Amino acid sequence: MYKVFVNDKPLFLTNHISKETDFQLFLLESIDIEQLIVKIFQNKIQKAYLYHPDESVIMKTLKAKIPVAKAGGGLVYNKKGEVLFIFRNGKWDLPKGGIEKGEEIDATAMREVEEETGVNGLTISHKLQKTYHVFRRNGKYKLKITHWFEMQSDFEGTPQGQLDEGIEKVAWMNPEQIKEALKNSYENIKLLFEEEKLLK
Repeated sequence: MYKVFVNDKPLFLTNHISKETDFQLFLLESIDIEQLIVKIFQNKIQKAYLYHPDESVIMKTLKAKIPVAKAGGGLVYNKKGEVLFIFRNGKWDLPKGGIEKGEEIDATAMREVEEETGVNGLTISHKLQKTYHVFRRNGKYKLKITHWFEMQSDFEGTPQGQLDEGIEKVAWMNPEQIKEALKNSYENIKLLFEEEKLLK
């Protein structure tokens, strides 16, 4: 199953029909995906499941209907085991950004972390999951697929937020602070911490 967040509300791409009733279920064959996304954006739908026997077909269809923006990001640990967060648009987030032409996605993730926070000395320990969300820019919807990497850094200085990217604060957080920050974060970021079992 894929979880795609539309305006921070979940759209599940699934090949299972369950008996729950707190969501709306749509069949891929009979739904206009763009209309569905507009309704979620307008808060007319809070949670939806999009069904097809082969969930990869749903993802392919979604990518065919909505332009894809590919991004790379980092879940960065320092020597104390703290995680690097940025504060932008009134929410705590992790550093990430769009891929540049001819760039490998892991290089994108490292470059974006460095640009957005000033933190260097990065090494990738392993690849994490991808997250999906639909955003709207200039009246057009795009599907952002972010490839996440767990990174380590031996950076000792003070992180600096990239002001022209609207980053107001950069902070290293311990597990308690992370729990607090995630109350004011995005569903994709929470998902990352849940999936990686980082919230004990």
